[in-house]
Amino acid sequence: MAPVTLHHVKKNYGDVAVIHGVDIDIADGEFVVLVGPSGCGKSTLLRMIAGLETISDGEVSIGARVVNDLDPKDRDIAMVFQNYALYPHMTVATNMGFSLEHRGASKAEIAERVKWAADILGLVPLLDRYPRQLSGGQRQRVAMGRAIVRNPQVFLFDEPLSNLDAKLRVVMRGEIKSLHQRLGVTTVYVTHDQVEAMTMADKIVVMNGGKVEQIGKPLDLYDRPANQFVAGFIGSPAMNFVGGKITPNGFEAAGTTLPLPAGVTGGNAVYGIRPEHFELATDGLPATVLLVEPMGSETQVTMTLSEHKVIGVFRERVQAQSGSTITVRPNLAHVHLFDAATGSRIN
Repeated sequence: MAPVTLHHVKKNYGDVAVIHGVDIDIADGEFVVLVGPSGCGKSTLLRMIAGLETISDGEVSIGARVVNDLDPKDRDIAMVFQNYALYPHMTVATNMGFSLEHRGASKAEIAERVKWAADILGLVPLLDRYPRQLSGGQRQRVAMGRAIVRNPQVFLFDEPLSNLDAKLRVVMRGEIKSLHQRLGVTTVYVTHDQVEAMTMADKIVVMNGGKVEQIGKPLDLYDRPANQFVAGFIGSPAMNFVGGKITPNGFEAAGTTLPLPAGVTGGNAVYGIRPEHFELATDGLPATVLLVEPMGSETQVTMTLSEHKVIGVFRERVQAQSGSTITVRPNLAHVHLFDAATGSRIN
């Protein structure tokens, strides 16, 4: 196990800059998720930690060593890829032990390490099978087993669950998190799925356009996003945004006035409220219902406040039809305000 530090790391492809001076500190044993939209640079950053991409500027350290010029095999890391990368002609046991064999480990040591990893991952009954005889979830476990037999200082995961169906992703999410809690190995995990990030991470790094937008604990990012990009990316359904102006009478938006928390001042801004922070209230704002989606434990309602389309999620079972009117109000303790020009948080 070892901490990982990225100091002012940059990556250029010719004249095109794709990573713009990233600084991240990952503590020993921490589970950190790099999250962001496609093309934001998260996988490139992971591959730079692994040594699969060269570093144009800055330093990457694993433990006490700067590893910029070290080959991947010398960095004491193990990587799990999106496509599993299993050898089709090898059994599960041989796939898992291959890296140890390549490093010159004895047959007894390989057998012991493979058995240990297989016990952890529930793979013992599958050790004599070939990849073609396994389900997607089983193949992913084998890929994880191949990584942990090496007992590396750092695990790197590059969107490992993206090829699995939704139900299996939930199961594997829990298995990867449980594995981390059991082994305590420093883990860097890349995903575009913010639900994965929220449920698995000790710390989230939100990236956009090759830059870090915010670093923090999952609920800190959810409750106090630093800017409008983070607020809109973290959370499902996404936060509602309404453009307008902060005035002494409230937040003036086209056709409606939204209530503001006490003491807020400013000018042109964006008003943010998460769907679950709307409340049904007889003294609330009139909203025209566009769509009602019952989900069992809650009801999702798409509606308009004057000309502003928003989504509300209510614990109540909303009895309304498209075109009808309900009255709602935002919970003022959970209102987010962002500067209209910069997107930075105001309150």
